[in-house]
Amino acid sequence: MFPTLSHLLKYLFGVNIPLPIQSYGFMVAIALLVGAWVFTIEYKRKEREGVLLPVYINQKIGYPASASELISTFLVTFIIFFKLVEATFHYSDFVDNPQAFILSPRGNFLGGLIIAAIATLYLWWDKNRKKTDPPQTKKVKVYPHQLVGNMLLIAGVAGLIGAKIFDVFQPQNFHDFLEHPVRELISFSGLTFYGGLIFGFTAAIIYLRKYNLNVIQSLDAFAPAGALGYGLGRVGCQLSGDGCWGRINTAPKPHWLNWLPDWVWSFNFPHNVIHEGIPIENYTGKYNTVLANPVYPTSFYETTIMLLVFILLWSLRKKIKIPGILFSMYLIFAGLERFFIEFIRVTNKYDIFGLKLTQGQIISILLIITGIVFIAIILKHKERFIKLGQSEAKDINKEKL
Repeated sequence: MFPTLSHLLKYLFGVNIPLPIQSYGFMVAIALLVGAWVFTIEYKRKEREGVLLPVYINQKIGYPASASELISTFLVTFIIFFKLVEATFHYSDFVDNPQAFILSPRGNFLGGLIIAAIATLYLWWDKNRKKTDPPQTKKVKVYPHQLVGNMLLIAGVAGLIGAKIFDVFQPQNFHDFLEHPVRELISFSGLTFYGGLIFGFTAAIIYLRKYNLNVIQSLDAFAPAGALGYGLGRVGCQLSGDGCWGRINTAPKPHWLNWLPDWVWSFNFPHNVIHEGIPIENYTGKYNTVLANPVYPTSFYETTIMLLVFILLWSLRKKIKIPGILFSMYLIFAGLERFFIEFIRVTNKYDIFGLKLTQGQIISILLIITGIVFIAIILKHKERFIKLGQSEAKDINKEKL
């Protein structure tokens, strides 16, 4: 396993570069960037086809820096460099345990103060030199793809909050939360995908409505990106050994899988990032545990399945002409994948009317039902949805003009 990016670089290139970056977090960042890139490609295609038109937003020109801008700039810059300067001077401590370092009260007050003061003074000076008499507020044309970065940033932050909240309320974690609520809430470990999905989607739709962007076309544009991003994110789970593995699997590998490496069938995740298992003999490094029994590498299975889903959705995106169908298909496939993978994952179950289901399976069922119902409604009112996907943006832009 490669708990940090440094471990992965050493394995690939034989160089030891101490970096405070966990492989899981690195792959999540890659997943977000690649997902944003695919989403942007789809937005641009829909702009060329005329189903997504530019919006007009108010932009202030020639105004001096406001008190709120100066205060927020100072506070944000101070918080960042309070930690960053301290990390620079004590890099080995930062690399050894970046999570503990970031969450600790450690920091360089003077360094943070100086850099924050410089940044605030620069903002005040820059706004002053661009000041006009009188200042103006004008409408600026913005294309939807230019808003993708902000949209995904807001959805990402909301998603992290949702992922943590859903993780806390899982049966196996709620007791720890009651005993140490602050520690569990600020801990970087333990994130639940569906919590992130629900909170992230809610934030994204609010953002879309704020800027009067066509919601149904945006959801279709997201579908391939969502599948690809999830698949890439699960690579981080597999690389780091973050505990998202399956049940114990000591059965011999089937003959029909002989062409694949043994770890595809069962794996014991040596050097996993959560220190699960028994000590590794003659190894004195920080990540020195290995699972006593091999388990199903479910993260690898999820990556494989969702990449296939991405390929399918990507190949169909131009062929499906009715808005909303592609996103509904994404919901169904994402739900089916997670529902069945939960049967071999290590996770606690809820008793729902006598059925033993995991949190993931419960939400998967809701996603599948939602996708099927959406398709039924869309097909029943096909003409209305086609018109909605084409005319909503035009009407909105008439209002904006």
